[in-house]
Amino acid sequence: MNIALIGYGRMGHIIEEIAVARGHRIGIIVDIDNSNDLNREKFKDIDVAIEFSSPKAALENVSSCLKLGVSVVSGTTGWLKDMHKVLDICSTSNAAFIHSANFSIGVNLLFHLNSELSKQMNRYREYTVSIEEIHHTRKLDAPSGTALSLAEGIKQQHSAYTGWCFDNERSENKIPIKPVREGMVPGTHIVTWDSDIDTITLRHEAKNRRGFAMGAVIAAEFIKGKTGVFTMKEVLGFT
Repeated sequence: MNIALIGYGRMGHIIEEIAVARGHRIGIIVDIDNSNDLNREKFKDIDVAIEFSSPKAALENVSSCLKLGVSVVSGTTGWLKDMHKVLDICSTSNAAFIHSANFSIGVNLLFHLNSELSKQMNRYREYTVSIEEIHHTRKLDAPSGTALSLAEGIKQQHSAYTGWCFDNERSENKIPIKPVREGMVPGTHIVTWDSDIDTITLRHEAKNRRGFAMGAVIAAEFIKGKTGVFTMKEVLGFT
């Protein structure tokens, strides 16, 4: 598979290493210094683009690829308010698109468990839920996209919750999220269901970024040659 890397920070370097080890070729690398290379001529032989850039650049990067007929795996967070624009483009493009706040297989198992537990907890209203996420100080968005995905999973399954709020601004029917930024922590997410008699906790702690990168490459392998919009549920066989 011929892959374009869009964004060449720490994640881009790890994705490159894993993709090459799995027998793929990096056809082009597009970063802030050569953004004009995202064009039809340079992308004519690209099978899939893997995009980990920045919230400000993601919409243009993804849209440009889809308009060229190049499928995209996007892991950039902090731009979901514009996601509908990408979905509209993808609906008329001969390409596929998948976005995830977190491509780690472990985190996607956490999403699945979170959804299933929330469905069961809908019956036990003595429990209340909260989310904590811990990341390195260079992470720009807060709460993390993964924390927001966890909150959305709870909201979809539990009728008592209509959205989320920051932990220090608690509101009725909202899921409180506490973002913490410290050191160089790759990422920890904790979902806690608490009552007067006990506590149930789901926790995922990343040891490094390789899990995120591996999941992104696996997603690229999955969407090659496909059209339409996919999620990690399809990639991992959860549906």
